[in-house]
Amino acid sequence: MSQGDDGLVIVGAGLAGAKAAEGARMHGWDRPIRLCGAEHFLPYERPSLSKGVLVGTEQPLSALVHDDAFDVTNEVDLLLGAAATRIDLANRIVTLDGGRRLRFTKLVLATGSTPRRPALPGVDLGEVHTLRTIADALALKDRLVAGHRVAVVGASWIGTEVAACARQRGCDVVMIGPQSTPLERVLGPEVGAHMARLHADHGVDLVMGVGAAAIVGSGEVAGVVLDDGRKVHADTVVLGAGVTPNISLAVDAGLAVDGGVLVDASLTTSHPDVYAVGDIANAVHPLLGRRVRVEHWANALHQGLVGGANVAGARSVYDRIPYFFSDQYDMALEYSGWPVPWDRVVFRGDPAGGKYVAFYLLRGRVVGGANVNVRGANEHVQTLIRSAQLVDTSRLEDPSVEPAEWSIAFLES
Repeated sequence: MSQGDDGLVIVGAGLAGAKAAEGARMHGWDRPIRLCGAEHFLPYERPSLSKGVLVGTEQPLSALVHDDAFDVTNEVDLLLGAAATRIDLANRIVTLDGGRRLRFTKLVLATGSTPRRPALPGVDLGEVHTLRTIADALALKDRLVAGHRVAVVGASWIGTEVAACARQRGCDVVMIGPQSTPLERVLGPEVGAHMARLHADHGVDLVMGVGAAAIVGSGEVAGVVLDDGRKVHADTVVLGAGVTPNISLAVDAGLAVDGGVLVDASLTTSHPDVYAVGDIANAVHPLLGRRVRVEHWANALHQGLVGGANVAGARSVYDRIPYFFSDQYDMALEYSGWPVPWDRVVFRGDPAGGKYVAFYLLRGRVVGGANVNVRGANEHVQTLIRSAQLVDTSRLEDPSVEPAEWSIAFLES
């Protein structure tokens, strides 16, 4: 390594930050790398926290991004328990909690998100949980014991996954959501109805079309009061109300921000030597033709690699189709696309049978797709989205047409 060089500083030691360090080294960055994060854990991936770790089938160490020798092998100075408090772009300095200052030549921001805590009366009572970190998962897991009453406020991805884990651990679970079905905003009412049946069949009490007005109890949680005045009894409340991107450092530094840190297709911010990746990046997407900010595992993984590569001079663009997955009970779901308005949903297979592909179309073109318990379909869904071509929906619906042949369904525009 060259000596006396300020090198690369990465703020945020989660998946996106760790992958940025990996991407930089893979593409020839030979200067120092300092990776700093607020948590005391080695960089880890979050999906298993609301799945295997919470159920108890996986240990937290299984979520590590790299083995514990990565930082030594790749000469990464890993600074844990060291939150960044200020970025001085003019002098190229990141200040950490405690006063340590890091000079940089290049900077990657990978500061992630924070779970929202709605401004409800009682939200600060004991046993009101969010799920974002290993510490969160371990604290919540201790409360998921047979017979325990759990109220999940928010039928989101986190909300539905926590509900599934709690039922698998023998808890009595009620899931509260403002829409008519779980995940309706993302998946629509048809697939949302399948999600509702899935949870109901596993014993979850679904209270949909209503919000939470207050969390009640004396010191500890006793229940949730709904907008319509009903009360749901609970020993533990889990908030699944989404997340807020951690952009205050970027705002204070003077970077361009609009609902996230604004970056171009190469993930470069309004400062030419500063990149943003993961949850905070509001990025120009060359294929979708708009800005998108994606809060999912695959985006953190792949954007981190591209951002790190570009630090090292790769000049890559990030044009992956947004992708996420969810495992709930015996259901494995993959989704590709961006939840833009669609005007039609067609199915290959029957959602009632629990094995199907849902194609979301806008003016005859596939803009998204969810495959449920159908292996190997997602890459072909992405091919349809990338093509932006008109499709013959009868072929998409035909179960005798293999996924690899879906592209034959293209019509002449």
